[in-house]
Amino acid sequence: MYLGLDLGTSGVKAMLIDGDQKIIGSASGSLDVSRPHSGWSEQDPAHWVRATQDAVAGLRAKFPKELSAVKGIGLSGQMHGATLLDVEDKVLRPCILWNDTRSHAEAAALDANPIFRKLTGNIVFPGFTAPKLAWVRKNEPDIFARVAKVLLPKDYLRLWLTGEHISEMSDSAGTSWLDTGARKWSPDLLAATGLSEKQMPSLVEGTEQAGKLRAELASAWGISGDVVVAGGAGDNAASACGMGTVAAGNAFVSLGTSGVLFAANASYLPKPESAVHAFCHALPRTWHQMGVILSATDALNWYSHIAGKAAAELTQELGEVLKAPTGVTFLPYLSGERTPHNDAVIRGSFIGLGHESDRAALTQAVLEGVTFAIRDNLEALKSAGTSISRVTAIGGGSRSRYWLASIATALGVPVDIPADGDFGAAFGAARLGLVAATGADPLAVCTAPETEETIDPVSAVSGAYEAAYARYRAAYPAVRSLAS
Repeated sequence: MYLGLDLGTSGVKAMLIDGDQKIIGSASGSLDVSRPHSGWSEQDPAHWVRATQDAVAGLRAKFPKELSAVKGIGLSGQMHGATLLDVEDKVLRPCILWNDTRSHAEAAALDANPIFRKLTGNIVFPGFTAPKLAWVRKNEPDIFARVAKVLLPKDYLRLWLTGEHISEMSDSAGTSWLDTGARKWSPDLLAATGLSEKQMPSLVEGTEQAGKLRAELASAWGISGDVVVAGGAGDNAASACGMGTVAAGNAFVSLGTSGVLFAANASYLPKPESAVHAFCHALPRTWHQMGVILSATDALNWYSHIAGKAAAELTQELGEVLKAPTGVTFLPYLSGERTPHNDAVIRGSFIGLGHESDRAALTQAVLEGVTFAIRDNLEALKSAGTSISRVTAIGGGSRSRYWLASIATALGVPVDIPADGDFGAAFGAARLGLVAATGADPLAVCTAPETEETIDPVSAVSGAYEAAYARYRAAYPAVRSLAS
């Protein structure tokens, strides 16, 4: 048996699979986000541990025999978070999360140093880890002076699980400290933020062993024998392992809290000016590119709260047949935006409202706004040298066939829906746990699921979608000028 642990923003998911990769079961523990100031987003790492315990307890209650046979654990997690520890591994402050934009000035200052783009292959985004440490250095110098180790969120869980300070390539590529082409920490990049390599965890590939489960935890969970913990992956790379998106030419679109358009690459293809992320993949000698939007289902959930109806009810009101855009445009920049704008200041907006703009029109505009943001990502990927002929859809938003038809039409490519099952980050993490524990070929393990259904672009409204996308693109500079 193999256990995948996925530390998300809203919860921890634990998934148990057997040696044939059949899903035995899953359970979760919930998390909350603290937003003490505008643009801030934090979590207490102790809550990650509690949520993980809750998730594993849920599995043990239903599958005690199967859990007791676990031989490998894989880790996945939200990327970019700054978890700061002192010399005794005590947490110095709440973790600053991926969607926290307080360090936009520090990010711009680091990005102005050409060594960052040259070595990382990426813009220094405000959500990345390095500018967070620059912010702490400037605003919380007493805490900065006590930092002995900087860990990413899932790697803090690893420390609790194994006692080891270890990370892996895919997650570390999102820190702005990794030489992404060489797959190693850069002393020069670390020095630019007042840090050294001794404050970083050691690095392994996502498929390699990265510690063993502490005996006391194994005993508490009813597990006997040694349990290998794999390097694991950042959440998107882990999802790619779950979806089999590991070979060049494969791609997926994720409609989760954030939105991602992810393409696997056989080589390192940086083009930072496009705002496309060029990161190491979880498998050795592989990389990937992805465009990231900060609010996908998050935008629909925000609107759901305002409208006073559940998100599923709102999307059901649209029916099953894709409609032409109404003329109402929504910009989903509730927390700023990454690809392609790298803009921490911009905020969301409805444009073109009229007396006739009812709830359904606004729901439709929200879905289209996220869709067009993903189209922006496609254009950015094209400019970075990656073409996409079809995508597989994952994430909570992919349950809406209407939304997937919108994405297929805006991107102009078929959208595949995998056969019934859960092939996300927790499953990908469990696969990495299997590889690390058994030495299996990762390409043979990380295969694609069967396709249950394909949603093709709707040609009847494609022209209307192109016109609406042009309006969407034109709206950004106007709203940006107001945000300034």
